[in-house]
Amino acid sequence: MIDHLLLLPRLRIQNANAISSPMTWGFPAMSAFVGVQQVLERNLPDDIKLVFNEIGVVCHHIEPQVTEGGFIKAFHLTRNPVDKSGNTAAIVEEGRAHLEISLLIGVESDGEELGSPERRREIADRLFEQVQGMRIAGGSVMPSLDTHTRGRPELISFDANEDKRAGQWRRLKRRLLPGFALVLRDDLLTAHTATLKAQNEHATALDAWLDFSRLNHACHVEQVEDEQSGTIKEVAHWHVRRPYPGWLVPIPVGYGAISELYSPGEVANARDPEVPFQFVESLYSLGEWVSPHRFQTPDDLMWFVENDLGCGIYRLQNDYAKTLLQD
Repeated sequence: MIDHLLLLPRLRIQNANAISSPMTWGFPAMSAFVGVQQVLERNLPDDIKLVFNEIGVVCHHIEPQVTEGGFIKAFHLTRNPVDKSGNTAAIVEEGRAHLEISLLIGVESDGEELGSPERRREIADRLFEQVQGMRIAGGSVMPSLDTHTRGRPELISFDANEDKRAGQWRRLKRRLLPGFALVLRDDLLTAHTATLKAQNEHATALDAWLDFSRLNHACHVEQVEDEQSGTIKEVAHWHVRRPYPGWLVPIPVGYGAISELYSPGEVANARDPEVPFQFVESLYSLGEWVSPHRFQTPDDLMWFVENDLGCGIYRLQNDYAKTLLQD
């Protein structure tokens, strides 16, 4: 249960990375925002003693930088300078998107006294100012256009009383509207995989994941009587087939090892030769966009790291599905 929550509202991000993995595009991967949380914690001033445990993201607006019109969209690409020989440099596709998001970070006191409203306000303002100079998902943070109350950062200490705590959360949720938060739905992917296996024993989790990643149209043929002639004719109706309700999307959730763990400096050209190195590939699952007013507690939209180093699994977790099962 979260006792203290840092709200960094209405961050405008220009040219964030819209290619979230080798197989998905759109909103940046949640690992990018967990990286923001870790960088922010590592760069905390010496007089602010906090521990950051989890992060949630509410998207208020997204504007992918793509061509419009027709059935095919393409990213707007930059023309890079020529190489040293004077030839045109190769183009590496880079997808960009403009975002407006709010970050919610679950924090824990590491000797910091958070009982004073003045101290909490000071910490929130200083961290909000620090975020203004950071890169988020590869994008630049732009000055906020919202100077009213909902655009101000806040460090909230939830009351021990359940009723008062619920009231604090309701007031906070109103500040997050309109918007949508991404949560994890591993349960629906598992259930749909079982459904496909019942129809075809060779079906895999990849088939279920691909089923969610596209629009599937199904044809329903109906027997209709002609009003004039009285004859029976067949009329075809096409509709979009959705396995489950909700705004469901394929998402990357981390990385899985495809090699052994090498000692520092053993692999040439590694980014950091002082840490162990391992080759990995993306792990995929299913996500759902949910309006903040539907969350019963702030824990529902929080993402946190849950690694299994023995199996080479480096992934993120979210407990929204567990909350649904408890309800």
